[in-house]
Amino acid sequence: MSRPRPRQGTGLPPGAVPWLHDTGRFIGRWLYRPAFRIRVQGVDRVPRTGPVVLVANHSSMIEPQLIFGMLPRRSVFLVKEEMFTGAAGWGLRRIGQVPVRRGVPDRAALHTVTEVLRDGGLVGVFPEGTRGAGDVSQAQQGAAWLVRAGGAVVLPVAVRGTRRRQGERRRLRPVIDVVVGEPFALDVGKGRAGLASATERLRDTLAALVRAVDDERAGRDRED
Repeated sequence: MSRPRPRQGTGLPPGAVPWLHDTGRFIGRWLYRPAFRIRVQGVDRVPRTGPVVLVANHSSMIEPQLIFGMLPRRSVFLVKEEMFTGAAGWGLRRIGQVPVRRGVPDRAALHTVTEVLRDGGLVGVFPEGTRGAGDVSQAQQGAAWLVRAGGAVVLPVAVRGTRRRQGERRRLRPVIDVVVGEPFALDVGKGRAGLASATERLRDTLAALVRAVDDERAGRDRED
């Protein structure tokens, strides 16, 4: 039996409701503005059409919602399956997000988002796999695999300021920076060696963008 395909042209997986997705984007764009000063840079670099694999850092639950809200086009993120329970799970599915099992290759999830890419959509992956700093896990290999399978370009995004650094004084409405890097083509070779090499470039590119944002924030702090 064939698997359901995305509704052509929506950029969303089967079962998603486009108007609910767009409403969720609106909420994500404004939800945290009362608590944070949010600076978004580089949105003009987001390709408006065609398959894109977005890779971003992830240290809290805020980053996915901020990125989801600020993007100028629909996006489908791979989200840990533990989030898909009860009303929250129903809502995530209806806005087009896809559950993925962590720590093992999840063929069903990868197939779903590959079809989204082949339909010209944007798929978001957090290469660290889990919330934290620099844990390189299966999800990172998944990002490279998606680029190869979906014929996509890569879009790196860095988000900093969602968590207060140790020893840092608490500020009223702290600044969160959301910075979109330059999209780039990634040549993913055959087999595991090709995935490993492409994964290394993904990791290095995203890490360099995060460092650049950290350096800019540190310079701004010194001026303050």
